[in-house]
Amino acid sequence: MPTLSINFDPALIAHLMKASGDDTVHVTLTLGTGDKQSSPRQVVPHGPLADLMQAGLLKAGAVLSFHQRRANRSGRAVVTPDGQLVVDGHATPYPSPSKAAEAVTGNVINGWTLWHLADGRTLDVLRRELESRNSQ
Repeated sequence: MPTLSINFDPALIAHLMKASGDDTVHVTLTLGTGDKQSSPRQVVPHGPLADLMQAGLLKAGAVLSFHQRRANRSGRAVVTPDGQLVVDGHATPYPSPSKAAEAVTGNVINGWTLWHLADGRTLDVLRRELESRNSQ
């Protein structure tokens, strides 16, 4: 039976120490090559959120949320390094903000205007900010 060795980056341990019981922490394991330390594979974002991530407006690990008072419904999602959204309570990442929102609400909905960052900005605001930067 081979030996399994798992090494965690100190930043991950620090994050776990600060996490509350409601936080979701996503860990990706990769296969190393023998005795050599393999460096983590660089993940390039793709899909609808890629431009925001490459511009530095949205970071992997960012927590997005929404609350719909009238429907008494809320959701929480985390941005993955490859630009997908992992929604609390769902095992599969979603490729777009709207698909992630639909998974929570059960309705076809514009996820760009629904999901908010902790500072209150929507993904649509970030997208318009990027368009403004690019047009200058």
